[in-house]
Amino acid sequence: MKRAALVLILLLGACREEVAQTVPDPVAMNGEALGHFCQMALAEMDGPKAQIHLDGMPDPIFFAQVRDGVAYLKEPEKTMEIAAFYVSDLSVAPSWETPGAANWILAKEAFFVVGAPVVGGMGAPELAPFGIEADAIAFATEIGGSVMRLIDIPPDAVLGAVERAVLDGADG
Repeated sequence: MKRAALVLILLLGACREEVAQTVPDPVAMNGEALGHFCQMALAEMDGPKAQIHLDGMPDPIFFAQVRDGVAYLKEPEKTMEIAAFYVSDLSVAPSWETPGAANWILAKEAFFVVGAPVVGGMGAPELAPFGIEADAIAFATEIGGSVMRLIDIPPDAVLGAVERAVLDGADG
């Protein structure tokens, strides 16, 4: 009897259709997009941006810096599941100052330059995301930093205090 019940459970499980999880599409950044942490207009800030879609939420949360999006991802206290994480694709961006409003790439597919001497919209050290690995390598070769995938970015690259000297240099 136990064997028959086990076979029935296995058959029913095999017949059940799997619900495909769909990844939400990125949302083009407009003039009304505000940074999640800073609540400032993103269109007025230089550097690449990030957006995270949370399960059950209709709109993404935007970040003034890619660093902030990665910090949110790595934050141990986050309470909602992430459905999708997009970053600006600098491989197709017009420039660092104009990273584009609709050229998003899934963060897990991007190549990040970590440790380069660049700052983002909030004046903190920034990660530079590229859709094309060769572009990331060229950027790192030209100005410094290491090319990494999202999973390899160490928490200390995005979490913790930012040295005041870095911020002072960004203002001028």
